[in-house]
Amino acid sequence: MSAHANVMESPVRRTAPQAHSLHGPIFVVGIWRSGTSLLYTLMNQHPDVALLYEADLPMLRPLFLLGRKKSEWMARWDFWNESLKRHQIAAENIEAESASVQAATTAAYREFAMSRGAAVWGEKSPNWFDRLSSVAKDFPQARFVAIWRNPADICRSVARAVDQDGWFDKRGMMLRCLLGCEAYKQECDRLVAKGFPLHQLRYDDLVRNPEGTMRHICEFLEIAFHPQMATLEGADRSTIDQAPQHELVRGNEIIAKKERKEVLSPELKAKIARYMRLWRQKYGDGWLLLEGRAIEPGDLPGAWEQFKDRMLYQMFRRFDSMVVIIYSFAPLWLLKAYRASKRNPDVAAAKA
Repeated sequence: MSAHANVMESPVRRTAPQAHSLHGPIFVVGIWRSGTSLLYTLMNQHPDVALLYEADLPMLRPLFLLGRKKSEWMARWDFWNESLKRHQIAAENIEAESASVQAATTAAYREFAMSRGAAVWGEKSPNWFDRLSSVAKDFPQARFVAIWRNPADICRSVARAVDQDGWFDKRGMMLRCLLGCEAYKQECDRLVAKGFPLHQLRYDDLVRNPEGTMRHICEFLEIAFHPQMATLEGADRSTIDQAPQHELVRGNEIIAKKERKEVLSPELKAKIARYMRLWRQKYGDGWLLLEGRAIEPGDLPGAWEQFKDRMLYQMFRRFDSMVVIIYSFAPLWLLKAYRASKRNPDVAAAKA
């Protein structure tokens, strides 16, 4: 995983609340390119909300298996995606005994909220959409806000992002996004079954009716609605990297739809349609991804296609988990050398 680029904006600073008045965590989740960054930015427009942007500490559980000192796990966490740097979290303010994923996340995320003068803490991340129940087990007080987007539109957005960020060009990304929708639904269902507070919304509703959508979120969070939450004007984007795929969220206008050239192959579009039909057959219309959506009749994915896709999806997600393990245990000097070689292969070849 590549580190985020340096940010240019300065964060908003407010009067810090008392520690006992803080409450969370709030986790904003979704598939990649499903609108989580827009939702995050609008939610953080509320003066009492300060969510971290893809800090991902809840999914970095292996970091804490060896009982590392604070300086050690924080160094690896910051190397992962520059979370400390991007969020300007003062390491010295984090409790020294934060030696578990729960304690470390709570201490670091609460410190960020206090530095922003906010009472509601948490994060948004699309990187653990299929591990929600595991995260919920670690954080029994958590509340979740889940956003849904048409998988065809997700894949289109990923395809356009490939030229802007090589991270999206890794093998199996489209399959991760497509089959991830069902895995994501199953995780949301598990949260509901276990009684965790979960608010679900559509990306289309967010961009077409931001005020109404944000009002519903405020009701869920039991906080007063602020009109600023319905606009991007004046939003703090200091924690979001400067990659071109975030161009729309860095603007001042919420764009419902932008006409663009089709980027999906006929084969991929046909596969998405087959799985949408299968899911309607399995789940009916009780899923926000399917409710009210017209799906043309046609074939379902065959047994072999489903088996093969499922095996590949699991292999790709296991690979993603292995990356976390490697980043948690490999020597930092080796990880830094590897990352440098990926950024500048010509230099790496010259040194070889």
